[in-house]
Amino acid sequence: MKPKAIFNWSSGKDSALALYKVLQSNDYQIHSLLTSVNSHYNRISMHGVRAELLEEQAKSIGLPLHKMEIPEMPSMEIYEDIMKTTLNNFKKEGVSHSIFGDIFLEDLRKYREDKLTTIGFTGVFPLWKIDTTALIQEFIALGFKTIVTCVNEKYLDKSFVGRVIDQQFINDLPSNVDVCGENGEFHTFTFDGPIFSNPIQFEIGEIVHRKYEKPKSSVSNSACDTDDTAFDYGFWYVDLIPN
Repeated sequence: MKPKAIFNWSSGKDSALALYKVLQSNDYQIHSLLTSVNSHYNRISMHGVRAELLEEQAKSIGLPLHKMEIPEMPSMEIYEDIMKTTLNNFKKEGVSHSIFGDIFLEDLRKYREDKLTTIGFTGVFPLWKIDTTALIQEFIALGFKTIVTCVNEKYLDKSFVGRVIDQQFINDLPSNVDVCGENGEFHTFTFDGPIFSNPIQFEIGEIVHRKYEKPKSSVSNSACDTDDTAFDYGFWYVDLIPN
């Protein structure tokens, strides 16, 4: 029997391509998609996408969805407790693997694997160490469509948020920005492609600016998807409104 796995679904392009590759390989039985949702705003953590659109994605993909609710800007301790409880519940259902769309961040992979080991899970990384330029070109060639929902103003200005990623978008990126946004430069929402039975319908709403408060402790212990210096900058978000 194929091992059971959960797929850590962010709603963005790297998740979509990684899931595509996993489904093509047919090496795992995907038990469900797992997504962190901000319980205060009912939106996907950091991506800022409404949970209704996340649910539409899962429905179109044809896989069960588990929304892991976390508070606004949780401490690492709170985040890890919620994740541990979630994974232990999956373990009771025979799940043994956890799949991620990470590409090259060594520290993040080590953190994930260390935490998974304590529960008895194995991490799977289908995109690991593939050149990001090759990945984004493959993503586009396969017919995926994704829209930028959030940008870190440290790297990109307001004009990049709300754009669909195409060759022009790639050409417009500054040289210090990874084309897949692997360093947290931008986040996306994938709304069409070969893993979907139908495109996700939405309208583009308002663009807003938000800045996160730096944790009050001298050592940053936030589970927010930023490094410590990111608190010196703000983020531009576009609101995607379900049709």
